[in-house]
Amino acid sequence: MNARNEMQQQAHTISQRLAAFTTRLQLNDVPRDVRERAKHLMLDSIGLSYATLGLPYATSTLAAMQELGTGGATVFGHRERLALRDAMLLNGLLIHSLDFDDTHARGVIHSTASALPCAFNLAERENASGADLLLAYLCAMEVSTRVGAAAKSGFHHAGFHPTGLAAVFGCALGAARLLNLNEEAARHAQGIALSMASGNLEFLQDGAWTKRLHPGWAAVSGSTAATLAKHGYVGPGAPYEGRFGLYALYLKDSSEAPDLALATQGLGETWEIDDVSLKPIPACHFTHASSDAAIALFREHGLRADEIERVVARVPEATIPIVCEPVANKQKPSNSYDAQFSIPYIVATGLLHGRFTLDDLDPAALADEATRALAARVTHEADPDTTFPHHYTGEVIVYTRDGRRLVHREAINRGSADRPLSNDDIVAKFYDNALRSVSRGEADRICEAVLSLDQQPTRALASVLRAS
Repeated sequence: MNARNEMQQQAHTISQRLAAFTTRLQLNDVPRDVRERAKHLMLDSIGLSYATLGLPYATSTLAAMQELGTGGATVFGHRERLALRDAMLLNGLLIHSLDFDDTHARGVIHSTASALPCAFNLAERENASGADLLLAYLCAMEVSTRVGAAAKSGFHHAGFHPTGLAAVFGCALGAARLLNLNEEAARHAQGIALSMASGNLEFLQDGAWTKRLHPGWAAVSGSTAATLAKHGYVGPGAPYEGRFGLYALYLKDSSEAPDLALATQGLGETWEIDDVSLKPIPACHFTHASSDAAIALFREHGLRADEIERVVARVPEATIPIVCEPVANKQKPSNSYDAQFSIPYIVATGLLHGRFTLDDLDPAALADEATRALAARVTHEADPDTTFPHHYTGEVIVYTRDGRRLVHREAINRGSADRPLSNDDIVAKFYDNALRSVSRGEADRICEAVLSLDQQPTRALASVLRAS
């Protein structure tokens, strides 16, 4: 078989295998601990949506969606209801806006922020059971994470946001499951989704709000693709490896070829949910190990700002353009989003205050003179011993004015699959976030409803998630 025929066969195998997997999967096929973890990932994301209520980008998006039309779909934490796809868009934004949501390390993708809005709002409209919602969510998660992983971090290198690109395919197949599409229609849904994959990293230059839209837009696009396929719309047969397919187009300038086998490897045997990392701090996942290293140095040495001459943060080379450059912007973040992608600011905060929380993204924290002055003395270099992308490593080296060299390294980032947050940790994080907007009693009801969603109708869960 020549190389061209082999590639064509492989292309069809990927789309067909993903379609076959998602249309045939039953909830009982999924191990109990995976199902339980999935519900906790949902709980984490829903808690984040409550922490986002009332923030400028949330209210702006709600106003825009209301102007576009009305409907009966639930928006987390709101009385207002929207048209189906508009609710998906806003729910995705609410989950992802604080950059505190889960991340699949190999795919470098915020998978729940797209999978949950797509599955939840469509299941609500279809009057599906909570078990069906959970199954559709699992389908979306397993597909989007694998599609992202196959790029081997190349989407980021090319300036694209993997969540916007890969998640549309997972959402298409999660929606296909709820709409009871057959394998052929599910395959067409993936082909249609190829024309809807989008999302770029230009927001990094000035802290623009656009990244916050990417997960919800993937949910909108995926559900649209599946609905078109349901009605007989025909999509390309090789959306992944075709001549103008996902990887050929979006990795055109990548120095490393994709690993196409990762798109279908271990389907039904290994569960990518197990490799989804939870965020212990509200910032880009690439910064977490450095943050924890700085906090560890604070706890061990308790240095004052005037004792520190300079700081070097060692990070994976692939992450430098995201969280370390351009240096001038990163050392003086002008807004909360800049700060969440700034190694200098996050390391300086950890060294001076022994923490990094949502409160450290407030304007007063960003304007703190001591933190800003120290951030200007934080530089970076590539970590020669990193295991990225399996782990997001970080090392902080502090040079003091009295000649000491203080070092702490985090070889495995906290919250990763090899150092996971427990389900109890996730519940605690949910309460920390939800209680910013609701009472303890209401948070209790939300937590109970989410963790028992597979035992009730989706609309029962929706009624708890709407503001009274």
